[in-house]
Amino acid sequence: MTRVLPPRPLFALLAVLLLLSIWLSLALGPVSLAPGDTWRAVLNLAGMGEADPQLAQAKLILGQIRLPRTLLGLAVGAVLALTGVAMQGLFRNPLADPGLIGVSSGAALGAAVAIVFGSAFGGLPAALEPYLLSVSAFAGGLAVTATVYRLGRRDGQTSVATMLLAGIALTALAAATIGLFTYLADDATLRTLTFWNLGSLNGASYARLWPLLLITAGVALWLPRRAAALNALLLGESEARHLGFSVERLKRELVFLTALGVGAAVTAAGLIGFIGLVVPHLIRLVSGPDHRVLLPASALAGASLLLVADLLARLLLAPAELPIGIVTALLGAPFFLFLLVRGRN
Repeated sequence: MTRVLPPRPLFALLAVLLLLSIWLSLALGPVSLAPGDTWRAVLNLAGMGEADPQLAQAKLILGQIRLPRTLLGLAVGAVLALTGVAMQGLFRNPLADPGLIGVSSGAALGAAVAIVFGSAFGGLPAALEPYLLSVSAFAGGLAVTATVYRLGRRDGQTSVATMLLAGIALTALAAATIGLFTYLADDATLRTLTFWNLGSLNGASYARLWPLLLITAGVALWLPRRAAALNALLLGESEARHLGFSVERLKRELVFLTALGVGAAVTAAGLIGFIGLVVPHLIRLVSGPDHRVLLPASALAGASLLLVADLLARLLLAPAELPIGIVTALLGAPFFLFLLVRGRN
C-alpha cells in the first residue's frame, strides 16, 4: 500500500521545490547570474533594497526576459495541473487528461487558422494584430469544448462517457484539419506552426502574462471550493447526489473551468502535454485522493515541474532552445508507461 505523506510535510517540501525552481529559472540561462545578484536584482525590480548600478545588466535580463518567462511557467504549470485534477475527478479516472474534452486540440486548430490564414485578416487595426493568434486559439478551445459539452447533454443530464467519446472524435477531426493546414503551408508558416504546436515559453511578455495570471488565479481559487464535491463524486454520481451535491452543476463548472484554464494556457504557451496527467497522479500517489490536499499540492508541483522542464529546454542544446513540449513528453511518457505497467501488475 502506498504510504501517504501528511499534508504539512508535503506542502513544505513542495514549497521548497517551487522556490528552488524559481531561483534556477531566474539565475540560469545563456547568461548565468550569481545567486546573490539574482535576488538583489529581483528586489530592486520590486522597488526594495538599495539600488546598485552594477546590477543594471542583471535587472535588464530579469525584468525583460526571465521574470515574465518564469511567471508564465508558474501560471501555465499550475493551471494545467489543476485542470488535470478536475478532469480526473470528473471522469473518476486517474489517467484522465485535460485534453480529453478537446480544449487543447481546439486551441491548436484556432491557432493554426490564424497562422496559416493570418494574412486574410490584414484589415484588422494595427493594435489588434499581435493578439490575433491568442484570440483565435482561445476561441477555438472554447468552441470545441462547448460542442463536446452540448453533445454530452441529453434530457437535462450530462453523460460523461458521451463527452469522452465526443472529445476523442473532435480531437481527431481537429488533428486532421491541422494536418491539412500543415500540408498547405509554406516553409516559414510551417516552421511557426510546428514550433507553436510543440509549446514554448519563449517570447513571454507581460502583455501575454496578465490575462493568464488572472484566469489561473480564478481557477486556483474556485476549484478548491469544490473539493468536497469532487471527493463525493469519487463514490459515484448517485452517491454524490444522495450526499446533497448538485452533480450537474459540478460537471458544468469543471468543464467550464478546464476550458477556460487550458485555453488560456495553450494560448499563452502553445501545446504542452503530460503536465495535467503526470502531476495529479504523482501527487495522488504520495498524498492520497483527498481533493482538499490534491488540488493545491498539484498546483505547486505543476508549476515546479514546468519551470524545470523549461530550464532543461533552455540548457540542453544551448544556445539553441528545445520546444518545451518535447521535454515534458520525454519526462511524462516514461512515467505514463510506468503507470500502465504498475496498473497491470
